[in-house]
Amino acid sequence: MQNATPFIPRFGDGRDQFFRHRFGLFVHWGLYAIPAWHEQHQFRRGTPRAEYGRLLEQFNPAGFDPDAWIDAAMAAGMEYLTFTAKHQDGFCLWDSAETNFKVTRSPYGRDVLAQVADACRRRHFPLHVYYSIVDNRHPGYPNQGRWHELPAPEPGDRPDIPAYVEYVRRQVRELCTGYGPLAGFWWDSNDMNHDDPSMNALIRELQPGILINNRGFGPGDYTTPERDWDDSVNHGTAFTKPVEACQSVGVESWGFRADEDYYSERHLLASLAKIWARGGNFLLNAGPMADGRFPERSLTLLNSIGGWLGRVRESYDGTAPASQYTSNPDILLTRRNNTLYVHLIAPPASDRVLLPPLAALPRRAVLLNTGEAVATSLDLLPGRFQEPRPVLRLKNLPVDALASRVPVIRLDFDRLDDVLAAPDTPSGEASRL
Repeated sequence: MQNATPFIPRFGDGRDQFFRHRFGLFVHWGLYAIPAWHEQHQFRRGTPRAEYGRLLEQFNPAGFDPDAWIDAAMAAGMEYLTFTAKHQDGFCLWDSAETNFKVTRSPYGRDVLAQVADACRRRHFPLHVYYSIVDNRHPGYPNQGRWHELPAPEPGDRPDIPAYVEYVRRQVRELCTGYGPLAGFWWDSNDMNHDDPSMNALIRELQPGILINNRGFGPGDYTTPERDWDDSVNHGTAFTKPVEACQSVGVESWGFRADEDYYSERHLLASLAKIWARGGNFLLNAGPMADGRFPERSLTLLNSIGGWLGRVRESYDGTAPASQYTSNPDILLTRRNNTLYVHLIAPPASDRVLLPPLAALPRRAVLLNTGEAVATSLDLLPGRFQEPRPVLRLKNLPVDALASRVPVIRLDFDRLDDVLAAPDTPSGEASRL
């Protein structure tokens, strides 16, 4: 996917891949899939380390197939994979020389990351590696009861920030030298607020052109607003710096949860659309079950997203944010040349859309979701009597039939720059089917 957004400065090097690959699959998977409650099972339930560690003896995912993960991602229209090599429990899904708390010590016995990396390489599917700085397992990690941490060091621990950071550095070197080219390094949970610019410098030395997010030991290349918690993504017409928003298909968890509550298709599509229409990237998570397979509900949601995206994708490919051209707060606009795309981010309250202050009829209007023509008119409307000028009105939209979708309408103009420069000059009413 090519993003023509002029609002975000380019890097001018290999990191410009960020603007080509805008939709990724986040995969949270580890020991926590066995109790199937939450990826922070140990932290949130106060599970003693020894008890949690016994899950290692049960990890044997007979259904794990990284090609099936990539198939699911591609069915959704995704373009890269971000995989949790180590989450906050400290369990490593690669054969790290730095710990025995790793997948090759489980009954499964095989390096999972190596298989994921091999599949991504064969399929030309860029791989980003997730790594949590918080580590509930390592005796040197300074647990102090901060978010994601254990309440305090356990008996026998030796909290030592410099020593622990060196442990992280050695594992970073393993990840960046043992698994081929990496497109990105996704830090998480620097809850001890330790800065170390040399860590990102090491990653860049070992993997030139790699993207690094903003949750590690330094600022990184892009920001990572999460779920619906960061309201900043709901304001403004366009992002002015690289943004990769992340969301999960499940309301409660990122890892597999047996009794999960899933977001509606409409909510997930609107979450994606509001980010893309502002020029950002979107990373959507699905957590595999303990056997390595995605739950059916996750696959259904991914396929549904892919079906929607297959019809409306042109409204994002090679377009620029253009919402500054309307005062309607319920929609966002993107633009390519003489075409405007109208994204109905909020659930429509009626079967019309108004685009004030635009007051010119498009040459053609098409609902991309169905391919059908959309009726348009320039009208003086009773409800807008305090602003007595015609407004572009899109009429008779099948909003009930598309209640679970984000409708996107394509508007083709002959000379869009002229329309945008003088949007309110017409004084009469007109219509077009």
